[in-house]
Amino acid sequence: MTATVTSTSASKTTLLTPRILSVSKSSSHSIAKTPVPSITLIPNHGVDGDCHAGQTTQHRAQAQRTPNLRQVHLVPVETLRELSGRFSAAAAGRNAKPLSAGEIGENITTEGVELSTLPLGTELHFLSGEGKEEAIVVLTGVREPGPGMDKCRAGLKNVCVVRDGGRVVRRLAGVMGTVKKGGMLRPGMGIRIVKPASVRPLPVV
Repeated sequence: MTATVTSTSASKTTLLTPRILSVSKSSSHSIAKTPVPSITLIPNHGVDGDCHAGQTTQHRAQAQRTPNLRQVHLVPVETLRELSGRFSAAAAGRNAKPLSAGEIGENITTEGVELSTLPLGTELHFLSGEGKEEAIVVLTGVREPGPGMDKCRAGLKNVCVVRDGGRVVRRLAGVMGTVKKGGMLRPGMGIRIVKPASVRPLPVV
């Protein structure tokens, strides 16, 4: 499915082909989430049945806060591939099988769009095969790699952070968002990306 990237500031429209590759959830606070046929998004709550859903922050490494800016976790498969390569190089081939969908805790694994470069407040409109809008997630920030990454694979947290000298330039743990419009999501659904008029980079959350 071909989706479009549009902007509320009337800038040019660029054709892309972003889509959902996999959806996952977990009712327990394990790091990895289990891929499932579909997930249901609940407005201002998150993924139905997922441990991180709620109006307050549910991540164990963070204090509970309102509002919960980490209701939904999204990771591009391109990021998983890059992270797998960095981990393999750092581990010199030991336990270096590629990371799989849901393994670092994401609810939605995407393909065809670099989510971390999108502005704060960008809306992801998830589309059915007929182009009908099923749900909307609003991006709130870049995920800060926490200690749970090393529980997934020892040493993974360190390779999630890309540095230039002593400066952090990228984080490879995906992005977080809140649910604006609920609905059911399945692999293969398209994504329309709507950027806000005011462009600010995603903060670390």
